Amino acid sequence: MSRVDVSVVLPAYNEAETLTATVKTTLSTLGSFLSEDNFEVIIAEDGCEDKTPEIATDLASTHQQVRHIHSNDRLGRGGALEYAFREADGETLVYFDTDLATDMSHLEELVESIRTGEYDVATGSRWLPASDADRPAKRGIPSLGYNRLVRFFLRSDLQDHQCGFKAFDRDVLFALLDEVEDSHWFWDTEVLVRAQHHGYRVKEFPVDWNPKGDSKVDIVRDVFGMGSQILRTWWQLAVSPRITRTVTLTVGSLLAFVALALMTLYLDPSEVIESMQSADPLIVLIGAIIYLISWPLRGLRYRDILETISYRERWGFLTGAVFISQTGNLVFPARAGDAVRAYIIKARQDIPYPSGFASLAVERVYDLLTITLMAGFVLVGLAATGSLGEVQAALLGQPIEGSERQSGQAALFVAAGVGFGAILAVALIIYTARTDKNYVRPVIQRVSSDSYADYVAGIIEQFVGDIQTVAQDRNAFLRVGLTSLVIWVFDVIVAIVVLLAFNVAVPLPLLIGAGFFAVSVGNLAKVLPLSPGGIGLYEGAFTLLIVALTPIGPAVALSAAIVDHAVKNIVTVIGGVSSMALLDVSLTTAVEESREAEMVQND
Repeated sequence: MSRVDVSVVLPAYNEAETLTATVKTTLSTLGSFLSEDNFEVIIAEDGCEDKTPEIATDLASTHQQVRHIHSNDRLGRGGALEYAFREADGETLVYFDTDLATDMSHLEELVESIRTGEYDVATGSRWLPASDADRPAKRGIPSLGYNRLVRFFLRSDLQDHQCGFKAFDRDVLFALLDEVEDSHWFWDTEVLVRAQHHGYRVKEFPVDWNPKGDSKVDIVRDVFGMGSQILRTWWQLAVSPRITRTVTLTVGSLLAFVALALMTLYLDPSEVIESMQSADPLIVLIGAIIYLISWPLRGLRYRDILETISYRERWGFLTGAVFISQTGNLVFPARAGDAVRAYIIKARQDIPYPSGFASLAVERVYDLLTITLMAGFVLVGLAATGSLGEVQAALLGQPIEGSERQSGQAALFVAAGVGFGAILAVALIIYTARTDKNYVRPVIQRVSSDSYADYVAGIIEQFVGDIQTVAQDRNAFLRVGLTSLVIWVFDVIVAIVVLLAFNVAVPLPLLIGAGFFAVSVGNLAKVLPLSPGGIGLYEGAFTLLIVALTPIGPAVALSAAIVDHAVKNIVTVIGGVSSMALLDVSLTTAVEESREAEMVQND
C-alpha cells in the first residue's frame, strides 16, 4: 500500500464475534471524511486463541484499506500497539478499542486534531464535565482512583489516561517510544505523561462512552502492574534527574550514619557511651578487624551462588554490592536494603532482576539455616550438660528485670519461629528441586486472567528456577554452606572478643558455647524487620542468654551486646559508604529502583 495520511490500528485479542462489524464501522466512518486512498486500517492481532486470525485475514483480502498484522506470542496491549504503529504507513497514527465503546461520531475530531497539525497528541476523555459516560461503580471507582494517582504523582493535567481512543503525530510518537518502557496496560498512560513532560501539545476532549463488555479489578494487572509503573515513572521523571554524583555521595553518607544514631532509638544514649568507655578499646578494635576480614568471604559466597546460575562476576565488585545492601538494611525499614543488591548487579552487570532476587533468597536461606543449626547444636549441648534450666529460667523472667528482659523474651520466641521457618524453607526448596511440576503459573492464573499475568508468571518461574538450580547442584550446595558456616563463626568470634574486652572472668569453653548460642539466637531474632538493623531484639536476646548461661552480670552483658552490635554496624557503614563511592551507586536510587523493577522491568 502506498503512503497514506491516516493509519488506524485496531488491537484485537479474541475478537472473533465483533471484529467484522468493528472493521466495517471503522471503514464507513473514516470514509465519511477521508478519501479511500488516504487511510488504512490495521488489525493488530495479538496471539489470539479463537478465530480472530482467520477473520482478520479474510477482511484484509476483502478490503484494500485493511491490513492484518499477526503475532504468535502475546505482546501485551502496549506491545501490540507499538508493533503495529511501526508497521503503519500513515503520518497520523490512531487507535481505539475494538468494542467501539467510544461513540464513532468523535473519530473525525480525533483524527483531524492531529492531521491538521494543531496538536501532537489527542485523547478522548470519559471524565470531563461534558463527557457522557456510562460508568458503573465497579469500573468508575477504580478508574477515578487511578487517574487521581497519576495526576498527583506524575503531575499530569489530563483527567482520563486510559480511554482507548487516541491519536498521535507519527514523529512525536516514535520519539516518545524511545523512552516508554511498559508494554502492557500502562502504555497509554506513560505515552501521555511523557508527552506532557516534553512539552508536546496534548488535546483532551469529551466523548460519549458506553462499555460493551464486562470489566473487573485484576490484582496482578491493576495492583502490581499499574501501581508499580506509576512509581517507576515518578522516580524517572521527578527524582532521578536531580540525583548527581555529589548528591548521591552526600545523601548516601548521611543516610548511612543515620544507622548509627538508630542504635539509640531503643537504648539510652548515655548507656551506649558508657559501655564503649568501659571496654578495652584495643580488644574492641581487634574484634572490628576480625569482622572486617569476614566480608570478603561474603563476596566469595555470593560469587559462588551466581556462578551456579551461570553468572560470573568479580569477587571485589560483589563484596562491594553486599556492603551497600547491608548498609541499606541498617538505614531503611523492612529490610529494604536486601533488594539493593539486585539493582546493583542489574545496573552494572545486566543480571536479570529475577536472578538477582533469587540469588539473594538463596543467600538468606543459607544464613538462616546456618545460624539455626549453630543454635540447635549448642542447645543439644546444653541439654547434655543439664543446663537447659538456666534458659528456661530466662524465659520465665529470671534473673533480669525490666525492658531488657521483655525484649529478650520476645527475641527468643521470634528466633524460634524464624529458625523453624528456615528449616521448612530448605525442605521446600529441596522438594521442589526434585519435581518437574510447575506450581507458579496455575496459582497466578487463578487470581488473574489478564495477559500481564503471563509476564509476571514468567518472572516468578525464573526466580524459582534459579533457586532450584542451586539446590540441585550438590557441590555448590555444600560449598556455599561451608562458606556460610565460616562467615557466622567469624561473627561469633567478634562477639566473644568483645566480651573479653570487658575483662570477664569466664572459662573460655563456657564463653564460647554461650557466645555461639547468644549470637545465633540474636541474629535469628533480628531477621524480622521489627526495627532498622534489628536493633533492640539482638541486644535483648544476647543479654538474656549470656546472663542465663554464664556468671556475667546483666549490666556487662548488655554493654557487650551494645558494643558488639555497634562494632558490626560501624564496619558495615564504613564499608558501605566506601563501596558507594567506588561503585558510584546511590543508596536511595538503588532502593527505589529495586522495589519497582521486581515486577515491571523487562529483562
